[in-house]
Amino acid sequence: MNANEKILNTFATRARQMILQYETLKKENDELYSLVDQRDQEIKQLQGELSQAQADYNSLKMARMLEVTDGDMETAQKRIAKLIRDVNKCITLLSEK
Repeated sequence: MNANEKILNTFATRARQMILQYETLKKENDELYSLVDQRDQEIKQLQGELSQAQADYNSLKMARMLEVTDGDMETAQKRIAKLIRDVNKCITLLSEK
């Protein structure tokens, strides 16, 4: 009977160890899921900021192309005329096809 009691005690001890290890791993898993969720939110926020920055950059680039000051009036008119000619050429090429 002594050998059976020893085996049962060993089994109970190992079962408790497995339960403790399971609880530790479950806690670690929950922390990792929380970290992943936090990173996903951060990524979405940064993607939004990047999209906004790209839109701002494109707006500034377009504004710079069309920027007209007193000293640049003639240059700006030439630039706009060239853009209009380029658009007209594109329309002509597209209509021929």
